[in-house]
Amino acid sequence: MKTFDLTEGNITKTLLQFALPMILGNLLQQMYNVTDTLIVGRFIGREALAAVGSAYTLMTFLNSILLGFCMGSGVMFSVCYGKKNYDRMKQGMFLSFVMIGTLTLGINLAVFWGLDGILKFLQVPGEVYGQMRQYLWIIFWGITAIFVYNYFASLLRAVGNSVVPLVFLGVSAVSNIVLDLVFVLVFGLGIGGAAWATVLAQIFSGVGISIYTLVKFPEFCPDRACMKWDFQVLKEIFHLSFLTSVQQSVMNFGILMVQGLVNSFGPVVMAAFAAAVKIDSFAYMPVQDFGNAFSTFVAQNAGAGKNDRIQKGIRSAGICTLVFCLIITTGVCLFARELLLIFVRPSETEVLAVGVEYLRIEGAFYCLIGFLFLFYGYFRAMGKPGMSVVLTGISLGTRVALAYTLSGIPRVGVRGIWAAVPIGWFLADVAGMLAMKADRR
Repeated sequence: MKTFDLTEGNITKTLLQFALPMILGNLLQQMYNVTDTLIVGRFIGREALAAVGSAYTLMTFLNSILLGFCMGSGVMFSVCYGKKNYDRMKQGMFLSFVMIGTLTLGINLAVFWGLDGILKFLQVPGEVYGQMRQYLWIIFWGITAIFVYNYFASLLRAVGNSVVPLVFLGVSAVSNIVLDLVFVLVFGLGIGGAAWATVLAQIFSGVGISIYTLVKFPEFCPDRACMKWDFQVLKEIFHLSFLTSVQQSVMNFGILMVQGLVNSFGPVVMAAFAAAVKIDSFAYMPVQDFGNAFSTFVAQNAGAGKNDRIQKGIRSAGICTLVFCLIITTGVCLFARELLLIFVRPSETEVLAVGVEYLRIEGAFYCLIGFLFLFYGYFRAMGKPGMSVVLTGISLGTRVALAYTLSGIPRVGVRGIWAAVPIGWFLADVAGMLAMKADRR
């Protein structure tokens, strides 16, 4: 297996080389919903755009639960890989797959059963309700494929292989675009066609990466001797995975609550938020993935006992994040309207005005979310995922509380929702910096 040893070599170069495929891969993964958003926004209409955008927030929340468990398991794999303890690693792979697979089934059944209650909780307007329900009912069939892809992607990245997940995501993203165009424009299947295109693309990536890993890299696949219950290993995996999942899901649950507040302002604000969030996600997704790469770097070096290298890596990662965020901030703030026109018709002037305002408020402070992702990665890798939960609670708690408070002031209105975000990022960064300094003493 071609893997990446992050315990040797130039730190900045090693981090960037390892992170780049992860960044490209997640950008491709974002293409699933972005493609749906673009096509329904340009060819179906404003209500369909609002439905897909709100559905994306809900799906991100549900996916974050599974992604958190996969990422937490990946930390354990990275530490074992750094220690060259391959038997424990393979046993952990078996136990984590069973645990996360069972959780996936439970989530799938729960969301099908409670779909109408979820939509009511999100305050979905009547003119959007039917399309959003149809889209979600179909999209939920892809949850298992999402788990399978993220599990094997986390495994490969944990041992330093970030290229294979990128390849399968690339194939899947292209498939999604082609299927979207065929189902919506050729067959006229509307929002349901966009949903089926996404599900099929997710199945391609999930099935493809699992078969590839099992066939090409058998040395990292559990054998019968490793397929046994060890509650000590399971406890370690659960500790890392559960708290990482809590951090991921709390973050996205806060966003889901904000989505409900956004929905209460009607289809114009919903559509603007749907389009702007896609641009937002693309803008800071690279630093989120860089934070995940940094987490693998820290975990491998912690397993190898190279604490000095970790400290140097912190400085290098901080500089890289700052430079990237300043470049992205400039681009988003200057070209906010042009970026929104990718998803929104030029005639939708109200939607464009609200979206531009959102992007310029959020975009000015991308460096704050960039540093926050580094803190998440550091504490997760150091076996302290609870601190990541604390930072998420500060960030999202502030965001939700201020969003509801400020938006209720007539002269502030929806701007209060946008302004609450960077304030939450800032307070979490301060707490993260203080906690990291205390941890390094």
